[in-house]
Amino acid sequence: MFIGHYAPALIAAAHPKAPRLGLLFIAAQLVDIAFFAFVIFGAENMRITPGITAMNAMDLYHMPYTHSLGGGLIFAAALAWAIYYFSRSAAAALIAAGVALSHWFADLLVHAPDLTLLGSPPKLGLGLWNYPLIEMPLELGITGTAFGYYLTRRKAKKGAPSEPVYTLIGVMLALQLYNWLAPQPEKFDLSLPLLALAAFAIFTWLAYRLDRTRSPAN
Repeated sequence: MFIGHYAPALIAAAHPKAPRLGLLFIAAQLVDIAFFAFVIFGAENMRITPGITAMNAMDLYHMPYTHSLGGGLIFAAALAWAIYYFSRSAAAALIAAGVALSHWFADLLVHAPDLTLLGSPPKLGLGLWNYPLIEMPLELGITGTAFGYYLTRRKAKKGAPSEPVYTLIGVMLALQLYNWLAPQPEKFDLSLPLLALAAFAIFTWLAYRLDRTRSPAN
């Protein structure tokens, strides 16, 4: 799952005590941000195995810290502590932690069995990446529904441009289609984690721009 991870962030952002949408976008992909950083420095590992799933050739064979449920809880707790430290808002901290933890459960739907509870077998995953006709509309559906909910609950400020809405939606859709339709890589190199981190950064910046133009609906 790619843009589907942002659905909980969009829904959570509608809460009046939620952190800003840009921060919630970071929360939504926090464990993947950590994973790709860990891959670059060798703390976790992946390889390319063509055909490992129908939609994704990434063989995520060693990620005990970021993609275990226990690890997800630690990342969520660390994020909650940081948000509470700076904002003194327990509600904001808990909302962001919930968004961060949602990542593991969304991955559970699509991953081949490579997730763990505490970093060691059994490995878990329902494998929807092997069923594109289910996974693709599911991902678009939950993301689109969440976006619609956010836009109904966070109205445009008076005089605010509509461009940030269309830019974020367009870029998310374009990168998701590229993720689905571009040829799968045949071997691993550092461009893969670097491109993923760049995509996360772009989404976060665009979400920050969008949220600056919105305010709670009356």
